[in-house]
Amino acid sequence: MLIRNLFKDIRLPEGDTEIFEGVCTAGNLSIERIISNGQTTPAGKWYNSDRNEWVVLLKGKASLEMENGMVIHLSEGDYLLIPAGQKHRVSYTSKEPPCIWLAVHFD
Repeated sequence: MLIRNLFKDIRLPEGDTEIFEGVCTAGNLSIERIISNGQTTPAGKWYNSDRNEWVVLLKGKASLEMENGMVIHLSEGDYLLIPAGQKHRVSYTSKEPPCIWLAVHFD
């Protein structure tokens, strides 16, 4: 058994790409830690997964934009379920502090 900490060993991303790190995978469930440092989804690009995604923002502030124009502002501790097939994009992530997300993907 290996004990790890979600707030340790953090590398800050540079440029336009967030850092995605696998935490755990079991059957149809996968968990990843995402580190953002001001990155957003490129204009015109949408995430559209065929799996449900439950996300929690552990540190920082962020905003998600849904395809219907709704913008969801997240603060530390906020979480939401993004249903499979729901187009969305990251429209804001804080740099100070950087964002630490936990994303759980499942069918």
